[in-house]
Amino acid sequence: MIDDQRMDMVGCSKMLYTPAKERFDRAGLPLQGRSMLSEEAKERLRQNLDKVHAWPAVYMYKFIFEPETERLDAVLALFPAESEILRKYSAGGKYLSITVKEVMMSADEVVARYDKASEITGVITL
Repeated sequence: MIDDQRMDMVGCSKMLYTPAKERFDRAGLPLQGRSMLSEEAKERLRQNLDKVHAWPAVYMYKFIFEPETERLDAVLALFPAESEILRKYSAGGKYLSITVKEVMMSADEVVARYDKASEITGVITL
């Protein structure tokens, strides 16, 4: 059986995923420069993070997207140079996974980073 703390972390991942249909405007153009996280989702994430972390803490971010230079540069620009960054391509090379570890001072900092990442078209946050 999964404990409550683990379930909270699973809940965090589920609430950050935005279905593709919400990433486009009525004309079918990709939304850019707009946060995809609702205020409710941000607050739930803050609460869940505070339950499982004592701040400051090392936090691990994970992003998946189709490898494209502009998109990769935008994701990497979210993090300072001293962050630990791991890149891994899918078996077929169609997707790129970026895992980043960084010392964060609060849940608010983590949520703000996810909010910025949600503005990058084509990036899935886990």
